[in-house]
Amino acid sequence: MFLDNFSLTPETRILDLGGWNGSHINAILENSPVSPSNVYVADIDERAVNEGGERFGFVPITIPEIGRLPFPDKFFDIVFCSSVIEHVTVPKEEIWTLVSGRRFRDEAQRHQNEFANEIRRLGKGYFVQAPYRWFPIETHSWLPFVSYLPRRLQVPLIQLTNRFWIKQTIPDWYLPTMRDMKYYFPDASILEERVFGVTKSLIAYQRNC
Repeated sequence: MFLDNFSLTPETRILDLGGWNGSHINAILENSPVSPSNVYVADIDERAVNEGGERFGFVPITIPEIGRLPFPDKFFDIVFCSSVIEHVTVPKEEIWTLVSGRRFRDEAQRHQNEFANEIRRLGKGYFVQAPYRWFPIETHSWLPFVSYLPRRLQVPLIQLTNRFWIKQTIPDWYLPTMRDMKYYFPDASILEERVFGVTKSLIAYQRNC
């Protein structure tokens, strides 16, 4: 879907925001003309981004958890951000203790909107994917219908299932709705990634031309 919606050249400058070690963006760009030296992988994990630089030739950027990124406006042709924005919620030390759904939602929406504004500032175009809240299998826990539950039930349930379930997680995610994505990215088109006809993720994108 990314390749279908952007015209890429060797000079296209891409920021993979929250891209860990760059393996995901590397797989996407594998058969594209984009030069690895024009791909910047930014993450809070310094070890991971340095690994991406060594393995793929990307530019590693270690970033803070909050605040502006060290680039001028429209420095990148495209900001790519996959399954990251839903984790921009509240301080990590509050994840297990904040069980008020309304407070968690309000804080998450505020921080996600700030994050989206930074994406829009940095990129001439962007491609931002987030798991869809109403997909039956919650992608971070692999538990059915857990994203449908109020937070006061989600948190203790995940504490319990982390003891025996095949996938452990922390409940730091707020999955944006269609309304959220349209609010965060008012100038974007919204794509729906579907599996067996069911929406699995939402993608806000704006072309860089």
